[in-house]
Amino acid sequence: MLKKASQIVQSAVESGRIPGVALGVVGLDGASEMFCSGVKHLQKPEPIDPDTLFDLASLTKVLFTVPQVLHLVEEGLADLDDPLSSFLPELAWMQGSELPCRTLRQLLTHVAGLPAWEAIYIWGGEVHTLKHRVLQHRWEVGPVGAHVYSDIGYILLGLVLERVRGQDLDVFALPEGLVFNPPNPAQCAATEHDPWRGRVLQGEVHDENCFALGGATGHAGLFGSLKGVLAYVHRLMKDEVLSPAALAEMRCPQHAERALGWQIPNLAFSGGSLCSRQTLGHTGFTGTGVWMDFERGYAWVLLTNRVHPSRHRETGIVELRRAVGNAIAAAWKG
Repeated sequence: MLKKASQIVQSAVESGRIPGVALGVVGLDGASEMFCSGVKHLQKPEPIDPDTLFDLASLTKVLFTVPQVLHLVEEGLADLDDPLSSFLPELAWMQGSELPCRTLRQLLTHVAGLPAWEAIYIWGGEVHTLKHRVLQHRWEVGPVGAHVYSDIGYILLGLVLERVRGQDLDVFALPEGLVFNPPNPAQCAATEHDPWRGRVLQGEVHDENCFALGGATGHAGLFGSLKGVLAYVHRLMKDEVLSPAALAEMRCPQHAERALGWQIPNLAFSGGSLCSRQTLGHTGFTGTGVWMDFERGYAWVLLTNRVHPSRHRETGIVELRRAVGNAIAAAWKG
């Protein structure tokens, strides 16, 4: 299944565009194939293997935050159309702001009118105080409906989860092969030489805001191995993570670009043009991605450390993802 796709990613590694890659595909029957190439760290060139942990970046949104919010709904602790003020009552002080009225669904689908990003990490302060500053900040909130991919919305969703569950995200139970704040940095693929922290990052989250907020937030912080992510998305497709009703709602298109958190096929879809219309996908800034084709019954995972040693270079990751997705779709015999 991966013959052509593995050749494509091997070429990307050999050209020097990407230091390391882990690629895998799994069918609904559990049969899987994996291919790894390249190194975890350019200065300490240990090879990538299926247990190498990658900084999943924004895959945190769909592999962790979306299912966790749906678990709240399954347990009767929330409804997707509940407003933020139901969970974060301190937002009520913002007289004239629409933020307290924005719903979980609107945040999950990036249509709540929140800004894309803010340099929270330069605000200063320890983690607990910084989280409360996020809740006290008067965010500029635009009209509902316009699609603005927002880290801020998912940071707020993470705070909702912490408030309802009464614990920090980094102590939530996670499947094997997924972890916040990895205990063994040597097991991880390195990301960027970060000028703010003054070092090459290995085993600590790349996203600056997530790091400042403790390493586990609703928008970033999750690390995962190829084995772990493949096994998890296989269970997700088979109704073993969410109830059938919750999985159906997660898959339901909410607007032209997204289901609940996940991207759906549209023009220039990240998973290529040969996937079925029943595919969900998402990518992470560090060079990661997951796609699930429900019509054909398979999922594929592409994990890279394309920001190592710097994000400021062209790696061709967008074209690589589409080429790999098309090669896997063309070869799929399921």
